[in-house]
Amino acid sequence: MSSLASFRTVGRKIVAIGRNFADHAKELNNAVPTEPFFFLKPTSSYVESGHAIQVPQGVMVHHEVELAVVFGKSGRDITRTEADSYIGGYALAVDVTARNMQEKAKKSGLPWSAAKGFDTFTPISPLIPKAHIPDPHNVDLWLQVDGQLRQHGNTRDMIFSIPELISHVSSIMTLEAGDVMLTGTPKGVGQMVDGQQIHAGLQLPTAPNTLAELKLHVKNRAGGYAFQG
Repeated sequence: MSSLASFRTVGRKIVAIGRNFADHAKELNNAVPTEPFFFLKPTSSYVESGHAIQVPQGVMVHHEVELAVVFGKSGRDITRTEADSYIGGYALAVDVTARNMQEKAKKSGLPWSAAKGFDTFTPISPLIPKAHIPDPHNVDLWLQVDGQLRQHGNTRDMIFSIPELISHVSSIMTLEAGDVMLTGTPKGVGQMVDGQQIHAGLQLPTAPNTLAELKLHVKNRAGGYAFQG
């Protein structure tokens, strides 16, 4: 487990589950999926608490707070009953999205990779030991912007359970030790702009203590990519 604590440098991919909370799908006018839907993010998008989420020129960025599953060993074609044994721990994450870029790509039938893959677009906490979350389907997630609550949900509202997600994804691609799976976001996603302070948390409903927190600030990026609309 000690080596897994460095999952941010060990893992080779981030598997991000989309539209796994019905209310979130509806708020973006997306159809609720009938089977798990996912996309990939690069591990170069990781950023730790205390750092900045960088906003590229012309980009509208949105926050999406999520429970992350960290894999402790590699597997392919994992059954639902086996799935728990592949989980090495958990983390708190924010899936940052360039919403205007994503919407343009969706309308054109193009991939979302650029809209999800900028550097700093996956803030993530250190590893939460598996034993600290006895039931990952009953975890509170919340996110504040400048002290105002934007997102607050519980993983019991996920459409597809974590074993279902692991089984589905591993039937398509091998999941490797250190890889991360983002399990979806509750409703309330919204824009972040330069100068704002972001505070996100993960905790058990039955316990007062927060298991993981992320504190970040938002900063406009000088140079680099510029979205033209």
